[in-house]
Amino acid sequence: MRFTVLSIFPDMVDRAFRTGVTGRAAGEGLIELDTVNIRDYSTNSYGSIDGYSYGGGAGMLMQCEPVYQAYGEALKRLRERRRESGEAEPEEPVRVIYMTPVGEVFTQRRAEELSKEKELIFLCGHYEGIDERVIDEIVTDRISIGDYVLTGGELSALVVMDAVARLIPGVLKNDESAETESFNTGGLLEYPQYTRPDEWHGRKVPDILLSGDHGRVDNYRMHEMRRVTRETRPDLYMKYMEERGIF
Repeated sequence: MRFTVLSIFPDMVDRAFRTGVTGRAAGEGLIELDTVNIRDYSTNSYGSIDGYSYGGGAGMLMQCEPVYQAYGEALKRLRERRRESGEAEPEEPVRVIYMTPVGEVFTQRRAEELSKEKELIFLCGHYEGIDERVIDEIVTDRISIGDYVLTGGELSALVVMDAVARLIPGVLKNDESAETESFNTGGLLEYPQYTRPDEWHGRKVPDILLSGDHGRVDNYRMHEMRRVTRETRPDLYMKYMEERGIF
């Protein structure tokens, strides 16, 4: 998987990406990250890439041309990497994801879908957003990570990249962990987990987990997944029940 991020703060993305699991996976060649600094494509001598919004309103908008030129540079680099590795040109255009509060809310299902792509480009906005014309020109997907507003798209792009990257074979050392976590368990949240010691501050690990009876443990965990989901995310629990025809 190759990730390319168009941003005015590329160092922020690079530092975070190269830490932890994604950093290790990048070091092993399982995933790649490239960043393109949109500021490098300013069309004026001041190096600015923003302008006032037509029709008035607070704040500034990122202009079309610097974003479009950065996108062109991203495509150029992707083509060069394909040639170097002997890969064929993709039949479909590379998906360009614009991180925006007005996008579709990101889910595990969307992460699974995106993980099947070989290349993804992320566009990170700032200020009051980006001129709609260049969004219409290059963007294929608009994604939000939640119903709130951040100062820029870099953090949300990192969230999506992390969720996608961990689904790439080999990125997680224990492949089972990606299959049994929250949102990969039929729509239920993950069950509570415990480790040594058996008792801590007067709180004991449930006896059934110490029994060695794997059948009973599995039943207990399923019960706990349903309980946790019902109590903390009733919306998910109702969806889980409806999909199974239980009302």
